[in-house]
Amino acid sequence: MSYTALYRKFRPDTFEDVKGQEHIVTTLKNQVKADRIGHAYLFCGTRGTGKTTIAKILAKTVNCEHPVDGSPCNECETCRAISAGTSMNVIEIDAASNNGVDNIREIREEVAYRPTQGRYKVYIIDEVHMLSVGAFNALLKTLEEPPSYVIFILATTEAHKIPITILSRCQRYDFRRITVDTIAARLQELMAEEKVDVQDKAIRYIAKAADGSMRDALSLLDQCIAFYLGETLTYDKVLDVLGAVDTEVFSKLLRKVLEGNVTGAIQVLEELITRGRDLGQFVSDFVWYMRNLLLVKTSENIEDVLDVSTENRKLLEEESRMVDSDTLMRYIRVFSELSNQIRYASQKRVLVEIALIKLCRPAMETNLDSVLDRIRILEDKMESGVPVQASASSGKEALPQKQEEAEVKEPIKPPVAAPEDLQYIKQNWKSLIRETSGLFYQMLQNSVPKYNGDTGEPKLYVEFQSYLAQACIDNPENAVTLSNIIQKKLGKSIELELIIKRDNKEARTGLAEISVDDILKDKIHMDVVIEDDF
Repeated sequence: MSYTALYRKFRPDTFEDVKGQEHIVTTLKNQVKADRIGHAYLFCGTRGTGKTTIAKILAKTVNCEHPVDGSPCNECETCRAISAGTSMNVIEIDAASNNGVDNIREIREEVAYRPTQGRYKVYIIDEVHMLSVGAFNALLKTLEEPPSYVIFILATTEAHKIPITILSRCQRYDFRRITVDTIAARLQELMAEEKVDVQDKAIRYIAKAADGSMRDALSLLDQCIAFYLGETLTYDKVLDVLGAVDTEVFSKLLRKVLEGNVTGAIQVLEELITRGRDLGQFVSDFVWYMRNLLLVKTSENIEDVLDVSTENRKLLEEESRMVDSDTLMRYIRVFSELSNQIRYASQKRVLVEIALIKLCRPAMETNLDSVLDRIRILEDKMESGVPVQASASSGKEALPQKQEEAEVKEPIKPPVAAPEDLQYIKQNWKSLIRETSGLFYQMLQNSVPKYNGDTGEPKLYVEFQSYLAQACIDNPENAVTLSNIIQKKLGKSIELELIIKRDNKEARTGLAEISVDDILKDKIHMDVVIEDDF
């Protein structure tokens, strides 16, 4: 006999067996008991939450010869025929492959005939949102006024794609995602019936990975049992099969990131890849881990919200004291963006590595949360290296004695640029002026850096080619800005003057374009190769 998958073997056949959809089950049972059965139902919700299952149970119930408290007896001839799929009264249609007008016309012709057995003819149309516009229009009239013996049950995962004209003709039921506790309890019950030894922690992880879908949970459990057939299914074995990552690895990775240890973080990622972990799952789980950290840090009494063991919760509480909320929100933002990018990326590892480097090096980003993270790092360094105490008398921070003495002294001035430094400025002129902005930047793009060839003094003349640059020359802040940019690059101070070519200052001062032959060859008496040091 062929093997039957767990989700098919344990599909509920009564309303009482359905888990997590009590609000729908109670309503339908009351309708059956009061004989207030509707002619059209719309079941909406994510996959694996019981839409088709409840549709089949309702189809059996309305035709059952001996219903029990609003549920089918599953013993009469009608119930057995529907369960076996041989009943002519229950017609299941997959709208994904039967979505044309002709398919709906066949239904309109069939509803003219009464059921051969039982009270109702039930049409279950799965994935109804896949019907074409013409098919929806063909269904409208029949759906609005079907014969008294016909019931339509439409099921969909995307209710927003269904025309409003169809929605208005149906009783709509929204199926909820099933909670982790409900899924775990059901899995434990079924494993006891199957006589399979499974750790509670493994069951909880599978229930969480199912993301609210009972069918997904049973499929994942089936996969894990098959891999370790005849063995006890442990938490570690489930992680191996599903390619997931243990919480301890997330803790280790987070500590490396907080230290700014890029190499250590990449090594943790390398270990995960070597062990065959799925990078997409890793990103999602790490975001969830940081979400738990944020909840622990910002909330109280959240045991009911956090789906973790007592041991893991203590670890989360310890780590939550190591990081502030703003930093955690930046980490979550970076990895949330990554989860969208990695889905269709061919170089997933590279994207994950870049994200880890961003976490370790907040200076790579200019967002506000990145700036706050950089401040955190600086504060950590100050706390470990330079103790700061508050003065109660003055209300100001009291600096250490050596630091006070250092502040009394004059600031150290940078060395003055030598004539040969001017050659480096010429070689990197485009990159230097790129840090300016506005009209000043536009004028600098056509400017020429020069020096006084007669005296060889380390003074830089910036010659503009257009008279329109006079406005830039008249603003003294421009010269200061450019001088500061050059000083930042060279590490040396430089005297700077802005001129316009038409002023004919070149003839009066002996200015010439900076040349490596004029400066460097005379000093070292050998061939020179200039490289870009910026």
